[in-house]
Amino acid sequence: MKIAVCMKRVPDTATRLTFSAEGKSLDTSEVQWVISPYDEYAIEEGLRLRERAGEGTVTVITVGPEAASKEIRQALGMGVDDGIQATCDEPLDPIQTARALAAILSQRSDDIVLFGKQSTDSQGAQVGALVARLLERPFVNDIAAIEIDQGKARIERDVDGGRETIEGPLPIIVGADKSLNEPRYPKLKDIMQAKKKPIEKVVAAAGEASLQTIAVTAPPPRPEGRIVGEGPEAVEELIRLLREEAKAI
Repeated sequence: MKIAVCMKRVPDTATRLTFSAEGKSLDTSEVQWVISPYDEYAIEEGLRLRERAGEGTVTVITVGPEAASKEIRQALGMGVDDGIQATCDEPLDPIQTARALAAILSQRSDDIVLFGKQSTDSQGAQVGALVARLLERPFVNDIAAIEIDQGKARIERDVDGGRETIEGPLPIIVGADKSLNEPRYPKLKDIMQAKKKPIEKVVAAAGEASLQTIAVTAPPPRPEGRIVGEGPEAVEELIRLLREEAKAI
């Protein structure tokens, strides 16, 4: 079984973000980068599919600058067999990213391609579906379980308090939700072996940008909290403030 996992590096959510001088992008000089958390679920499921099949390979693919090889090495440390990096120094829009990934995947014969259901920076949830459209393959997002048997994928999704079961032919593209699994922690032995695993470098075939960022701005600061008193006597004043000022009741 051939399995590919498309991943993205994103700013660590603990990083305090600032914006560049022109006001159109993040200032990444102090950013700590990590694998997008939903992509970690995709990587873990790729490894589990290989283990259940008893054979096969898992390849991780990313589009990004040269420095993104660090995140590829992290995935290799989890047990991924090899990596492919489409290098690109400039940020890409979702369509450009999808083109770059589709160009790589079209040269491969993967039975299943996994994405995280969305990245934690842009939260667009677009790239997996765009890649599926470009490759003319079925796509299911937000998956909570998947089994492969006799050339078919049986997939479960959590929907409106219930669970939907979908079946489709291979090859297929899916997006992982956090309910899918619990990603493993790399072992020291695997981290050391990851340094020797191959990473293929290609130039990202992204094409022209379809979208342009006009501006990025920080959210307005929250107003300071107010203490309206203590004990039962403060309840009446709190209710008045919620009704008349906050319009919450």
